Amino acid sequence: MRIRRSALAALAILAVLSLLLAACAPSPPQEMTLATTTSTYDTGLLQAIMPAFEQANNVKVKIVAVGTGQAIALGQKGDADVLLVHDRPNEDKFVADGYGVNRRDVMYNDFVIVGPPTDPAGIKGSKDAVAAMAKIAQAKAVFISRGDNSGTNSKEKEVWAKAGVTPTGQAWYISAGQGMRETLTMTNEKLGYTISDRGTYLARKAGLSLVVLVEGDKVLLNPYGVIAVNPQKWPQVKYNLAMKFVDWITSLSTQETIGKFGVDKYGQPLFFPDSDQYRAAHPK
Repeated sequence: MRIRRSALAALAILAVLSLLLAACAPSPPQEMTLATTTSTYDTGLLQAIMPAFEQANNVKVKIVAVGTGQAIALGQKGDADVLLVHDRPNEDKFVADGYGVNRRDVMYNDFVIVGPPTDPAGIKGSKDAVAAMAKIAQAKAVFISRGDNSGTNSKEKEVWAKAGVTPTGQAWYISAGQGMRETLTMTNEKLGYTISDRGTYLARKAGLSLVVLVEGDKVLLNPYGVIAVNPQKWPQVKYNLAMKFVDWITSLSTQETIGKFGVDKYGQPLFFPDSDQYRAAHPK
């Protein structure tokens, strides 16, 4: 009888210990989908900074790196929780149409016009991107477009429009329908010109013969914004997690990390922090 009671007591103790261990065990991470432009992934920025967010919030972030147009389309369908993109007119439309909320500035870099060192269109050193693109058209020099409705593709279309050029259908104009890395590779192979965000160009520069020919024009500024998908439009989205991400990526500590990214490898940052918190802490 005593043995039986001892066995029952032991079993009871084991049951209590099991419950305690279960209560103390870490809960499985939540999941969140971030739809973003290819440049934030191809440069390695997200891979460098995301682990800190995931660990602090017990979340696993699924990164979908596509053109900005595709990222916005995912948000419009409720297939993403938060966007990190770079096409301000379309970002504003996304919010105005009720698909997104709480857009905030995150960072910026710039676009550059790159091409072969021989520079057949003679645009090297120009500070006027519109005039440079007009000269490429006049020379009928090969131009490779991303052609994927990305933020970079939108900027390219804007500059062509300012130059009064309609390149579509011209023999010298090639639409790649690819991301920036692939477009740079194609441009390199065809000894052509293209517009690239500076960050992706620097990350790929070692494998290319392409050089920066036009830079510094204000029309080539490339700002990035973060937007939570509207839960009133899509109730299934992880809005609370999305807002944690919005708050985190615009926080001063993360902004300072962004500002240092790339300096050790390329001698310059690939992105410049630009959130309200950062600007308040670093007034110009």
